[in-house]
Formats: sequence, structure tokens, C-alpha cells
Amino acid sequence: MLKDEDRIFKNLYNDLGWDIDSAITRGDWLQTKDHISKGKDWIIKEIKDSELRGRGGAGFPTGLKLSFAPKELGSRPHYLVINADESEPGTCKDRDILRFEPQKLIEGCLITSYSISAHTCYIYIRGEYLREGQRLQEAINQSYQKNFLGKNACGSGWDLDIHLHYGAGAYICGEETALLESLEGKKGLPRLKPPFPALVGLYGCPTIVNNVETVAVIPTILRKGAKWFSSLGKPKNTGTKIFCISGDVNNPCNVEEEMSIPLKDLIEKHAGGVVGGWNNLQAVIPGGSSMPLLPKSVCETIEMDFDSLIKAKSGLGTAGVIVINKDQDIIRCIARIAKFYKHESCGQCTPCREGCGWMWRMLERMAEGEATYKEIELLYDVTKQIEGHTICAFGEGAAWPVQGLLRHFKKEIEKRSHEEPLIKKKSNIPYLIDQHLLEKDSA
Repeated sequence: MLKDEDRIFKNLYNDLGWDIDSAITRGDWLQTKDHISKGKDWIIKEIKDSELRGRGGAGFPTGLKLSFAPKELGSRPHYLVINADESEPGTCKDRDILRFEPQKLIEGCLITSYSISAHTCYIYIRGEYLREGQRLQEAINQSYQKNFLGKNACGSGWDLDIHLHYGAGAYICGEETALLESLEGKKGLPRLKPPFPALVGLYGCPTIVNNVETVAVIPTILRKGAKWFSSLGKPKNTGTKIFCISGDVNNPCNVEEEMSIPLKDLIEKHAGGVVGGWNNLQAVIPGGSSMPLLPKSVCETIEMDFDSLIKAKSGLGTAGVIVINKDQDIIRCIARIAKFYKHESCGQCTPCREGCGWMWRMLERMAEGEATYKEIELLYDVTKQIEGHTICAFGEGAAWPVQGLLRHFKKEIEKRSHEEPLIKKKSNIPYLIDQHLLEKDSA
């Protein structure tokens, strides 16, 4: 269990006040000017030494990412863009940071902007987060009133302006290059990389894009030291993390815990346990809907960090823990996720545009018991045709949940499958099977 003195987000449940004066009493904006005065290289080195990895899903080393920005400010301005487009199903951690700990994010924006020589920061927030955006704008206004932003921000000698930008409700805009396209006023379609945003980003200028939680923890790391942060968790999986626990648990919640906490402890101690008891557990999606599920046998011992979950053929992702008990139809759960990805595909890449629809239709037939055994292998083949064949990682995010189902619950699908196709005259379930099988059945 994480000790109270090691918690970064002390107001995660809004029992201490979200306003700037309450934040200052909790230690925000402490020594900010001193940290900036130590220089950009010191800030980036501290973040590298802390081994902080991105909290938005990919887990890329944050210090390394910041170091990619050009060292000197040339003819093109540098930008910091905060990705607050939290649209991953099962994930709501950034929402509570924006509502209850906005000053941590704003202070992090100032320090991070200085470290990459940016005078302008954009916060791209999910369009549905209307109230959260209003709260964040109030917090930004309070920061300007205290002279923590604007000219000579926080007395540091560095100028910074922060602008809030609402998205229009597209999941794909959570991908950093699609986010930049949307921010420029264009359709949110991912860009080909290279060039990477650090060199050619917003308006063709050097840009660093980081997640809300990633930037919000940076001031505390500088205050308490990289050694403190790296002492939590285990090597390359350090620090604290906000876990979002939902689904079939007695007490759905957001909780800040130490990295590498056992999944079972997370569910039992913080979320009130599985509905119906631990033995009623069927599977857990450990990192938001785009990560492969884990069966109960793996959930018994798995630790919640990047590397442990990769070894288990899943991923930490956004740490959106979705608990599925035995009362649920596991095939229909994944079919619902597949439908989401079909709906949210931007359509730029053919494998994703067409393949997401294929996967959803086949899973619907499997859930209804209308599929053939051949379709099980065909479904796996479709996931492999999508995975690794798209511009952005959306293709993998759509394919991995289906692969997880096939890896761990193939027998469940086989129980409902048939040698020959079943055709229901009035069925509303779209089908996708070989034409010659249809002809054979109707003969």
C-alpha cells in the first residue's frame, strides 16, 4: 500500500478543495522558480533519472521524449501540447486531475514548457468534458491572477500562455498526430511518422505532446527528487499511478497506488472486491479497452506495471482496470468493444476501416451462436491483417482485445459454434462467411 506521504494527488476525491489557494497549502507552486532557475538540462536530467514513463498508454520514457525537442529556439516557435482527450473506455483518471488537481497540471505545464523552450501551451480536452474544461479554465484564470502564468511566469523570467481547446468527440484524436491535425482545424487523421512531432509538429513547428497525468507529476518529482520517485515501484516501472477500477466490482473508483501493485490487491483492497467474490471473477482488462484481457488464473499473481503485463501478453495502457465476472457473456463484452472501435475508426487505413467491421460482425455471430468453426480462425486472421498494417496504433488497439478473447476463451466460442452455418431468416445479426457454404446450406 502506498504511504500517504508518497501520494502526489492528495485531493483526488476533492475533500481538500480544488482552488489555487487550497492547492498552494498542499504544496503546489512551491520552489517552482528555483527549479526553473536550475536550467533546462537539470530538469530533463531529473525526469530521466526518475524513470518516469508516459501515463497516456504507450509508456514512453518522458525525459527522453522531452530531450527530443531542439535545444535552441530557432525561427520556428516550440509548442507544448497536453493530451486531455481521455476517450479510452474504462479510463477516467485525467478527468479527476482536471477537476480536483488542476494546479498540478498547470505548474507542470510551466516547468515542461520551459524545459523545451516553449512559450505557448495548448491543452486539448475531450469535447464531452464540458464541466471539467470550465473548471480547468477557472484554474488557469486563477494562475494568471497570481502571476504564475503570462509574462515572467512565477517570477522565473520565462513567459508562458496556456490555451484550452475542446475536441469534437473523436476517439482517434487521442493519437498525438491526429490531435495536432484537429488542433490545426483539420480532420483528425493520424500523420505518417517520421517526421515526428518533436521536429515537425503543430503548425510544422517543434512540438512535445504529453498526457495530463504525465505532466502533472513532474513538479512533485522535482520537489522530492528523482531518487524518491524511482524508489517506488521497480526499475523502469517507477513511481505512483492512478488506476481506474470499474466493471463488476463493489466499489468502482480511481485510486493512486504504487506501480507494480498486485492486481488482486488493487481490486480487493480499493474496489471492494469482485461482485460475487473473487471466485466469481472471469477476466480483467488491465489497461483500458484496447488491451487484451487476462483470465482469472493470471489475475491471481500479476503485478500492475508495464513490463509485467507485456510478459503476460497484455499491457498497462492507461491503467483502466475493467473487471468482468462470470455473470457476463465474455464474447458479447468483446463484441461491444469491437463495435466501439468500428465506430471510431477514422477510415484512413483500409485494414482498420474494413477489418474493424469484420471483427464486430463475426463476434456478434459468435455471441449469437451462429458462427462456424472456420470463422474462429478467420477472425484471428483478420486481427493479424490489421495489427501492424496501419499508420497509427489504433489498429492494434482494435485487434488486441479480440486476440485476448481468442487466446484465453477460445473454448467458449467453440461451444457455440457449428460445423455448418446457421442462417436465421429474420436474424438482425450481420454475417460474414464463405459464399459457397451459404449455397451448400441452402441447396
